[in-house]
Amino acid sequence: MKKTLENTPNLTLRQAEITDILFDEIDGKKQVRAVVTALGAEWQTKAVIIAAGTFLSSRTITGEAIAESGPDAMIAAKELSGALQREGIRLMRFKTGTPPRIHADSIDYTSLEFQEGEDYITPFSARTDEARFAGMPQMPCHIAYTNEKTHEIIRNNIHRSPLYSGVIQGVGPRYCPSIEDKVMRFADKNRHQLFVEPCGADTKEIYLQGFSSSLPEEVQIEMLHSIKGFENAVTMRSAYAIEYDCADPTQMYPTLEFKDYAGLYGAGQFNGSSGYEEAAAQGLVAGINASLKIKGEEPMVLTRNSSYIGTLIDDLVTKGTNEPYRIMTSRSEYRLLLRQDNADARLTPIGYRVGLVDKAHFDAFEAKQKRIAEEIARAERTFIPPSDTANAIMAENELPPLTTGISLADLIRRPTLNYEKLAPLDKDRPILSHAEAYSAEVAIKYEGYIKRQLAEVKRREKLDDMKLPEDIDYDAIPGIRIEARQKLKAIRPMNVGAASRISGVSPADISVLLIYLAK
Repeated sequence: MKKTLENTPNLTLRQAEITDILFDEIDGKKQVRAVVTALGAEWQTKAVIIAAGTFLSSRTITGEAIAESGPDAMIAAKELSGALQREGIRLMRFKTGTPPRIHADSIDYTSLEFQEGEDYITPFSARTDEARFAGMPQMPCHIAYTNEKTHEIIRNNIHRSPLYSGVIQGVGPRYCPSIEDKVMRFADKNRHQLFVEPCGADTKEIYLQGFSSSLPEEVQIEMLHSIKGFENAVTMRSAYAIEYDCADPTQMYPTLEFKDYAGLYGAGQFNGSSGYEEAAAQGLVAGINASLKIKGEEPMVLTRNSSYIGTLIDDLVTKGTNEPYRIMTSRSEYRLLLRQDNADARLTPIGYRVGLVDKAHFDAFEAKQKRIAEEIARAERTFIPPSDTANAIMAENELPPLTTGISLADLIRRPTLNYEKLAPLDKDRPILSHAEAYSAEVAIKYEGYIKRQLAEVKRREKLDDMKLPEDIDYDAIPGIRIEARQKLKAIRPMNVGAASRISGVSPADISVLLIYLAK
């Protein structure tokens, strides 16, 4: 990605620590004017995106060894936190951690459970040619387990854990606790699963997922050597915890621009989320919206029914978070619509509008959608009569034989059947890519459920379409409960739908708000 950035036309790169952000006062609102570097340089700017990761006033902790440092011994950003607080931006203190990296050749894989890679590799982007992955060599993962000896070592040294000694003050992620936290919180479990993951095809580093820790290095080594297959394992980098500052995301619009600081955007772990996918998604949205603002164009707000990115950002800016936020399918009420196979159908038109999808790719996308729609229509009208071949397929899948004709679509809807199994009965099937055939199959199989969820989307969209004036005076609205009034004033939602999702705002409060807006 660094190479990509360096070779991008019209993009100027500057590498420096930013210690301050300067603002102008325009119509009673602060507007970003410049950033200041640690060397004293002042760069004029119309928009700033803070994507500070876990570097803001960060410190890494491994047992009694504490360093004012960012990840992997990189320099922490010490000054920016103070500058943000001076401007009145609310910060929180969170904590996360990382597991040790182990040398691949020091592991006894014969003692571990083997996990093969996928037979069919699904690319992240619909633009990627699927054939590119055919025959690509796979790197397997493995599974290891802690045991009672591992747990005993942890319990004997728990007093040296910064988590339990009070050294760590930040709030950690609920869904990936450290190994010592797991052992203490789930004392009834006699083992915990660990995933042995290669860090890449051209490195010997192994990422021991599930074994993050902030215990002293010598204790980590003792714990590691107690695990079957790791008796002689060599640690290349020890695990550590890291504490860092981040912003309360309820200070931001769904565009990720700060409400009281025009041109200032937050992205990634700075917004209180966990790292990796959550962070990358917010960086994309903040970057798009900062560019659109500078160009004077309409901002991009992704809805909850359009994407998991929309769900993630809506949760953060309307509900806030008191721990590193992680997106999960269960957080979305529209998860049947937010499928991997239709991500391009949901988001390509938006990408085209904001200038990230060119005309050639958009035309190819529309042609793909047309082929999928035509295939769904063909499956609905294709008639499959009873036959020996058909009933043999029925028997193989533990289904009753066909006694009358049936459409191909109705056969696909049966739980144990799919396109591949029905291929001998479908002689006129057009040539489709794997992705196109799969999207058509999913749309046919779950048609009833999808229609039901789309109807729910329409009902919710009515509330989302009711915009709330930015200067609305909630104190002037009689009948709203005190808690709801406080939350609405603090979060200042952009529409009634967002207001209804704020914790502490009841349906009765929304009814009062709707009556007030109607008047």
